[in-house]
Amino acid sequence: MKNNTKKNDAKVKSTSIIWSFATGMLAICIPLVNISHSGIILPLAVIVGASTSTVAIWRSSNKKAVELSNNFQQIEQRIRDLETICSTEDLEIKKKLNQS
Repeated sequence: MKNNTKKNDAKVKSTSIIWSFATGMLAICIPLVNISHSGIILPLAVIVGASTSTVAIWRSSNKKAVELSNNFQQIEQRIRDLETICSTEDLEIKKKLNQS
């Protein structure tokens, strides 16, 4: 549950950053629309871009993070196995040296 809360916190922060920049761009669009006579195209592009970014953030899944976590756990297990093998071989070598 805690991981889900952190994920949502990051999404909320990202969304607020996107829309704060979009609001600033819309404020800049007001004089630009009057100067360029482009009509509603520029503010519409800002709104569509911010909306698309927001949808992309909220629809993004956690599959990559889960996959990376699983890969990391597999690597840790392999390292533990290698350490076990190396320590066992070291003990065998020491026994052989002591017997000689």
